[in-house]
Amino acid sequence: MVSAVRSHPAARVATIGAYVLAVEWTRALALRAPGAAVTALVLGGAALCVVALGWPAGRLGLGTSRLWLRVLGGVALGAVLLLPAAVRSGAAQMLPAGLAFAAVAVSIGEEIAFRGALYAALEDLGGAPVAVVGSTLLWTLGHVLSHPPAFLGAVAAAGLLLALWRWACKDLVGPIVGHVIADLAL
Repeated sequence: MVSAVRSHPAARVATIGAYVLAVEWTRALALRAPGAAVTALVLGGAALCVVALGWPAGRLGLGTSRLWLRVLGGVALGAVLLLPAAVRSGAAQMLPAGLAFAAVAVSIGEEIAFRGALYAALEDLGGAPVAVVGSTLLWTLGHVLSHPPAFLGAVAAAGLLLALWRWACKDLVGPIVGHVIADLAL
């Protein structure tokens, strides 16, 4: 079974996609239990990182070359992701420390899963266009249970922006930084 998944790009995409969606939906359902937010977010983020096992860091878009530039790009991505929230009235609230840590954990896990391993598997299957569109569609589908329907367009737009960055820059550091900033601020 494992060798079939490794040698067949479509089987790899199906396996990673099904696993990532199962983790996202399980996490969304677990968040509905009282007092479960931090645990669900941290465990969900860790479970999402599992899909990166066995992938070379370069294929995931991770690395340390020009790290300062990649982090700066992530800050810019975070600013763009926060534009919709900037037009809302009211001051931003600070997250409690445990919830902030959990938001960071799930942000990193989601990026490693969606724009890391899933993106790489989709790219192997059909190139960059399939990777950008496929990871964006699965990203949006993964958030169906955790976001109201009216917000899914913004979720899709954020996923598309992050996937385009992943494609154009061959980088996952920027999307991780941008996602962390957005989740901490929203």
